[in-house]
Amino acid sequence: MAEIVSGFLMPHDPLIPSMPDAPPKAQQDACLGAYATIVDRLRAQEVDTVVVIGDDHYTINGPYCIPQAMIGIGDVEGPCEPWLGISREKIENNEALAQHIMQHGLDNGVDWTASKALVVDHSVMVPVHYAVRPLAGVRTIPVYINSGMEPLISNSRAYEVGQSIGQAIASWDKAERVAIFGTGGISHWPGMAEMGRVNEPWDRMIMDLIVKGDHATLMDLSDADILRDGGNGGLEIKNFICAMGALGQCRGEIIAYEAVPEWVAGCGYMELKAA
Repeated sequence: MAEIVSGFLMPHDPLIPSMPDAPPKAQQDACLGAYATIVDRLRAQEVDTVVVIGDDHYTINGPYCIPQAMIGIGDVEGPCEPWLGISREKIENNEALAQHIMQHGLDNGVDWTASKALVVDHSVMVPVHYAVRPLAGVRTIPVYINSGMEPLISNSRAYEVGQSIGQAIASWDKAERVAIFGTGGISHWPGMAEMGRVNEPWDRMIMDLIVKGDHATLMDLSDADILRDGGNGGLEIKNFICAMGALGQCRGEIIAYEAVPEWVAGCGYMELKAA
């Protein structure tokens, strides 16, 4: 039987690969070291498939189509941004499990948008590049929720989508060891006048709620409060919430945190463990 063996939260900041030398070396090393720690833990956990939860940035879809929840069920490659500094290559998908997750959701109240040919953006590609590609044979299922562009997915709906993913994996009748990645954040203001600002106290408050397993307080944060304190990029904590929904009752363990204005974000790395 399939099981979720771990969850991880991490940034998908496109400046990490495209401007790797921008921050002080100590911060570079801390962030890249955190990805390496995640790789080591995934290897020790003998993970077969990683579900990566990201969000569109008008790079895959645009104003003409804004899915609330989308899953790649067929061919996957990336990245779509040539400036990212990552070579565009095929990403091995677990198509059978992806289709099972989709069908379980369709049968149980999640109106998935399905992509049979997906070119992913940095929100999936950066985590894949740093934390999946170093692991031979590990496959990726890309999931996008709309935590970036209005109309935004609600926190509660993000959690429910995560729950559906978790339930689908638990009902999969094949042996599969799965990890869930919630990616993005934490505080940042991409494309805004405050771009470059990092609100470290707010970031640490978010991480503390996750450490405590306080899902309720995290989900009660309004979009207005998140925008005020964490920026438009802070809305990506919805991706964290989705990952937490997949694991169920869980607590976080901090791997690393760096406030990196040169990468215009607070970069937080955590492992999610069953409470």
